[in-house]
Amino acid sequence: MDDVIGTVVLDSPDDVALADKMKNGREQILSELRKLIIGQGDVIEEVLLTLFVGGNSLIVGVPGLAKTLLIHTIAQVVDLKFSRIQFTPDLMPSDITGTDIIQEDSETGRREMVFSEGPVFTNILLADEINRTPPKTQSALLEAMQEHRVTVQGRTYTLEEPFYVFATQNPIELEGTYSLPEAQLDRFMFQIIIDHMNEDDEMEVVRTTTGILDPEFSHAITGADLVAFQELVRRVPVSESVLKYAVALTRASRPSANGDALDFVNKWIAYGASVRAAQYLVLGSKARAITQGRYHVSFEDIRALAQPVMRHRVLTNFHAESEGKTASQLVDMLLEAVPVPASGM
Repeated sequence: MDDVIGTVVLDSPDDVALADKMKNGREQILSELRKLIIGQGDVIEEVLLTLFVGGNSLIVGVPGLAKTLLIHTIAQVVDLKFSRIQFTPDLMPSDITGTDIIQEDSETGRREMVFSEGPVFTNILLADEINRTPPKTQSALLEAMQEHRVTVQGRTYTLEEPFYVFATQNPIELEGTYSLPEAQLDRFMFQIIIDHMNEDDEMEVVRTTTGILDPEFSHAITGADLVAFQELVRRVPVSESVLKYAVALTRASRPSANGDALDFVNKWIAYGASVRAAQYLVLGSKARAITQGRYHVSFEDIRALAQPVMRHRVLTNFHAESEGKTASQLVDMLLEAVPVPASGM
């Protein structure tokens, strides 16, 4: 590995043991999930990387593909508190964060304002059909997703760690939905696309879910372990060339009036990926490396995560829509156009 950024390496016995626990923990979580979840290997992998990094992810798929079941089951497997909010057009910000209510002291008879916590005070929050509520209510999640805290009536309340937001979105229904603000989209580490499974997996789902199903889960990994994994991930070394590749992919997605952008970028992309894309490419790749038994990041890690990290950050323009070009296709074109450095991994 050449030109490693920083001086931290995972060579202490404690770090090695924690990395082994993270790798083995992934396998144990997968084993527990298989008691209830059939197929969807890539989806599960991206959800687990979200947990190990400490990010939030947007899950996109048509109804009936077990999006809610997957996140709820993961919460059970890692023994974390779980809350679900069904987003509707009449949902208010206070329905998410909580609000001050008047409460009477039974002994003194005095009334005072007491904060009543909303469902955001949990470990894993599932924002179901997040695009069914107006942007004002959607934005109530922004502070929680970024700073892991909420502010109500001028008071700030810190959320318990670990804290994650998984939001679901139905891609086929447009009536009664609202576009997610770009600022909120950018706070999601991954856009995880869940699609119909193959015939064999679908047969197995129908077979198992139409019988008696009451699995018991063991809790090999705890919330405290996840917090430790998140700290470990940030200590994984990354070479200068790999870091430059992640930044180059991100910068290449942005159109430019100066003529120095790729032709197809200027033609089809309205807005490119922000710096958060490069950050999550690197962080996700660090977590992926550890779960595969490596203590360094490779170019292949970056390329493997380019789609879930970038496809919701690359916003297409009218020309792309009229010509049938999708964000996923444009990310593939970026991967072909941006060369992998000759040195490094």
